[in-house]
Amino acid sequence: MRIIAGKYRGRRLVSFKADHIRPTTDRVKESVFNKLQAEWDGASVLDLFAGTGNIGFEALSRGANSVLAIELSGKSIDIIRRNIEELKIGREHRVIKDDVLKWIAKYKGAAFDIVVADPPFTESLANATLASLAKSSAVGRTTTVVVEASSHETVLESYEDLVCWDRRDYGDKLITFWSRPEESLT
Repeated sequence: MRIIAGKYRGRRLVSFKADHIRPTTDRVKESVFNKLQAEWDGASVLDLFAGTGNIGFEALSRGANSVLAIELSGKSIDIIRRNIEELKIGREHRVIKDDVLKWIAKYKGAAFDIVVADPPFTESLANATLASLAKSSAVGRTTTVVVEASSHETVLESYEDLVCWDRRDYGDKLITFWSRPEESLT
């Protein structure tokens, strides 16, 4: 794994041996970051099911101000922390050990600019994650939500007022982009 663009471009992330992690491929990562190209600069990013932190580190490299990673696996958190040290990243990247759905349910803070979720394909959590995010203060009026799901999992067109505005199929992966339509916010 490597950082594709920005200030950490070309830097390799710490390698790992962990059966529970399925890193986002460079092709998919590049597509997501190009799609939201103008939104990364200065953004606050929430990285759900963070795994190795690959997406969060790419976001910081492309100009995000902060990344909050939520991850339950101790092995994954160790990998994220090693990558933070390797890249010499300071307080702009924080990691919290917690169950993502429980964390979303109890979160009462400010909305993030971008929320990225890459739930484990084996657990079919994309629907539950989107349903939880639709009710959460983590997703505000201008938040963009990006979800990577198994192409075998059913992902609806909307969850309350959270609406899918783009879908991209990458074989076994489905990338969806979400936001709250302006007319539902007035």
